[in-house]
Amino acid sequence: MAETEHRVVVVGGGFGGLQLVHDLKGASAKITLIDRRNHHLFQPLLYQVATTALATSEIAWPIRHLYRERKDVATLLDEVIGVDRQAKTVLLKSGAPVAYDTLVLATGATHAYFGHDEWADAAPGLKTLEDATTIRRRMLLAFERAELADNTVEREKLLTFAIIGAGPTGVEMAGMIAELAKQVLPEEFRSIDTRQTKVMLIEAGPRVLATFTQELSAYAQTALEKLGVDVRLGHAVTAITSDGVTIGDTFVPCGTVIWAAGVKASPAAQWVGAGADRAGRAIVSPDLSIEGDPNVFVIGDTASLKQADGSPVPGIAPAAKQQGGYVAKVIRARLEGQSVPGPFKYRHQGSLATIGRRAAVIDFGRFKLKGGLAWWIWGLAHIYFLIGTRSRLAVAWSWLWIYLSGQHSARLITQRETIRDKT
Repeated sequence: MAETEHRVVVVGGGFGGLQLVHDLKGASAKITLIDRRNHHLFQPLLYQVATTALATSEIAWPIRHLYRERKDVATLLDEVIGVDRQAKTVLLKSGAPVAYDTLVLATGATHAYFGHDEWADAAPGLKTLEDATTIRRRMLLAFERAELADNTVEREKLLTFAIIGAGPTGVEMAGMIAELAKQVLPEEFRSIDTRQTKVMLIEAGPRVLATFTQELSAYAQTALEKLGVDVRLGHAVTAITSDGVTIGDTFVPCGTVIWAAGVKASPAAQWVGAGADRAGRAIVSPDLSIEGDPNVFVIGDTASLKQADGSPVPGIAPAAKQQGGYVAKVIRARLEGQSVPGPFKYRHQGSLATIGRRAAVIDFGRFKLKGGLAWWIWGLAHIYFLIGTRSRLAVAWSWLWIYLSGQHSARLITQRETIRDKT
């Protein structure tokens, strides 16, 4: 390629970054995609890896493989540590900076513990494959250790699971763990009855799935309680240790704690000197560029943008994809000397959440649905958005097998650890 070609650097191989790269195909640009992991992850199904329903390879794809036929795209496995806007370079941990003409930051978000970062070790969140396999290991080891425990108190503690936060991730995790304990594992253990497992879903707010309608929220709570989940609303967690959680002033011993209560943005706003909101998201202009620099864009979970009604654009995959597609149109229009599109407008395509393997809630605005049919629609929608025929077939087969047999096929403890050691 000629050195005079426009250099587009994209940081982050998530939904927004990949959509942008996809939509720039054929543009007169040299694209460099930088990510600190070598794979794109389908985060909406990450909880199913954590709860043994799916294998890691079914929801993640090597980025290099995705762009093997795109000679205009170069992929770098590296970690960004800063941006020099004057020199128009991205600073990398490996040393050599990468020059850009247009920079797009799509670096996503991580867990937020509301000022209690010391809780992270005891209560992992769920954002990466490493998080999912860590949670899966801790969950499965809790059952194994309970089988070995020689007193009732220790067994009860090990068979108590606490999920903090009742958004979609928390609700989906709680339902899957309850099903695993009460329907999948009972015949496999001899000293313990896994049906005695206690799954707590703890939420400081007044209801589960707060972004859904009251009716769908109430249905989700009822469905969880039918699975045996102890839903605790209006209760804030005040402390977390390796021995359990404190809810208000009450300490509850538990062997596994999972964090699903909050997120914070990557440090992208600091890299480019942009203003940020309370969650650290970069405040962007209506065209998703930062104030004072039209050549630097921020999209996805890293960006803070208000809609026309004053509500924020949500940090979900469809929003990130729409923003990636929009910025690609802006870049292409600039390169071709055409008028750029108007301000970014988010189009809400609906909200979905599943409760176990037979129920879900769907809110598409005027169209709302709950129950078994909603679960099938939820499944078809997720299969549709997976990358590649192989992944779609693999996930569809795994779900069909679970639906018909009730068995999870990814119940592997892969990291070496002495069974009696504490995680």
